[in-house]
Parts: sequence; C-alpha cells; structure tokens
Amino acid sequence: MIIPFTPMRLLLFLLLPLTLMADIKPETLPLGASAPDFTLPGVDGKQWSLSDFSGARALVIIFTCNHCPTAQYYEERLKQLTADYKDRGVKVVAISPNDPEAVRLDELGWADMGDTFEEMKIRARDHAFNFPYLYAGDHEALSLEYGPVATPHAFVFDNTFKLQYVGAIDDSERIQHVKRQFLRDALDAVLAGETPSIQQTKAVGCSVKWSDKRENNQAFLARLATEPVSLKPIDAEGLTILRKNDSGKFRLVNFWATWCAPCVAEFPELVTTNRMYRHRDFEMVTVSMNHPEEQARVLEFLQEKEASNRNLIFGDSFRDPLINAFNAEWQGVAPYTVLINPEGEIVYEEVGRIDPLELRRTILRELNTRKPW
Repeated sequence: MIIPFTPMRLLLFLLLPLTLMADIKPETLPLGASAPDFTLPGVDGKQWSLSDFSGARALVIIFTCNHCPTAQYYEERLKQLTADYKDRGVKVVAISPNDPEAVRLDELGWADMGDTFEEMKIRARDHAFNFPYLYAGDHEALSLEYGPVATPHAFVFDNTFKLQYVGAIDDSERIQHVKRQFLRDALDAVLAGETPSIQQTKAVGCSVKWSDKRENNQAFLARLATEPVSLKPIDAEGLTILRKNDSGKFRLVNFWATWCAPCVAEFPELVTTNRMYRHRDFEMVTVSMNHPEEQARVLEFLQEKEASNRNLIFGDSFRDPLINAFNAEWQGVAPYTVLINPEGEIVYEEVGRIDPLELRRTILRELNTRKPW
C-alpha cells in the first residue's frame, strides 16, 4: 500500500512519536480547506483513494467506528442518506480512525465487537453497508489531517473537494428527537451551488481512540489482572437459587470442567464477554463440574485466566442432584451455557462450545431492549 506524503502528513509522521507521549488533541480541518488525499483499505478488499470520488457533485466523509453506540444509532440513517442522494451525484464514504489497541473492553459494553479491520468487515457485511467502509487505524497521521474529535463526525466537500460543512449528522442520535438535519441541509445547499446556512456544528459521540490511549488500555488490563479470583462450592439448593436468578440482572451461567477441552478452549472468550458487559445489568457465574477435591486445581486455572467473576464448583461428587437442581432437562453435557433474564427466563442456551459473537449479540440485544429510547 502506498500512502502519498503531503508536507502536512510528513510533518505529522515525524511528530507522531512525540504525540504518543501526550494527549492527542487534533485540530479539525477548517472550512474551505481541501480534502487531504488518502489511500486506505476498504472492507470490500479494495484500496480506496480520494481520486475514486472524482466527479462527485459532493463528497461526504464520515469518521465512525464499530463499537460506539452513538455511531451505531446513525448507521441506518447513513445507509438511507447514501441511497437518497446516490442519483444526485453524492458519494458517501465512512472511515474508522480508531486504533483497535486503544479501545478498552469496558468501552465495548454497547457493542458486540471491537474496531479491528476484520471486525469492520463483519459489521459492514451483517449490517449491509451500502457505502465504502475504510480502515485508518494504522494510519493515524491521515486521520489527524482531518481531525475528527468524535464518532461519528461528518465532513461535506463540494465538487472541488473543498470543505463546506463539518460536524454532526443531525441534532439527536435518537431519531424520534431529531429536529435539524444538518448533513442533509448542507448537501442540499452544496448541490444547489450555495453555501450551507449552518457550516459547522459540534460532533457528539464517542471520543476517537487515538494511539495515545493505548497506555490507558494497558493500565486497565493490568488492573484487571490484579482483581482477586475466588472459588466456592455450591450445593443443590444453591444451584436452584442460581437458576431462579433474583439478582435483577441478566445472568450468564457457564458449566465447565478442567477435563473438558471445549470448555477450556472457550473460557477466555467468556472472561472477555464478562469484562465487556459487567458494568451494565449483567453478571457472569461459572460452575465447575470437577470433583470437590479438585478445587485447588480449578482455582489455579481460574487465576491463570484472570476470572474475577463469581466462580463456583460442585460441592458433591454425585452430580445428578446438582444437575437436576439447575435444569432437569440438561443431561450434564459440558460445556453448558445459559443466559437468564431478570425474570428468570432462559433467553440463550448452548450445549457445547459457544459462538462468542452470537452470544454477545444475544446479550447486547437483551440488554438494549431495556435501555432508554
């Protein structure tokens, strides 16, 4: 991949090591400025450059990402805008500026995946994006030339690639509250050969995850590694209570054992899932099906995996009463994973190895049905 070095980009490239030592505070591209050139990979396998949009009567560049809930609110509106203005000569392109290694797990509490290029491909496919979705996470100098401060952040250029509008898409991420269509109004003005009546607004959303946030993420992971890990035995009565779920939260319960290869293989994904959603109305409980005398071995495994969630172990070597106390229809096959809602209903159930993405999407969907709208 060849990325052309303009004088500004060369300066930013030379200064980048210094910016990593302090908070990156980009200056947003000023009105009337030319669109900085780029060559970036798209989720469609193509390398996209500014020249690919030559001939457009207007160009919309949206800096957005996978994980930000505000950005997610706008995905369908961007798809509709792309369709509505396609025949009027408007081109739309989305760029993710985020460094994936700067995104903390607790920042994924409103998402089913992070901001890696591979995850961008999945989101674009599953949400049927009708616009190019480009990855700039490894090309921070380019994003700094545009200077987005949040996701999403919209830039509207005319047919000469001069910036005519920058800021929010509209005045509310919740569509039922929208009163001003900033982006559409700007496009209508540009297409009419006029200057938009409002040329700049504040972009509201998640902060851009510049590479200076990597250190914060590393410190966060280090703190997680110091959280205490415990293990307690549970009897049949305790398993009945566990299944009832009077916690007021969504409860993910995973039955596993150290002798179960699929259990061991999927366990890190469960720990990650817990770290993503535990600050919401969610908790994870693991139940080891090992014999009670193997408690030390089980605890050692849990400590190795940094499983600071609630961990239990069968309190009796005679497993049938314990299995039946939780779910008489479960035959005792491990791993066994269920998601129980606050009303005690099982909304997800998997006998065998989980699909982490399917599980996270279920958790997210269930949590989001109860969020304010």
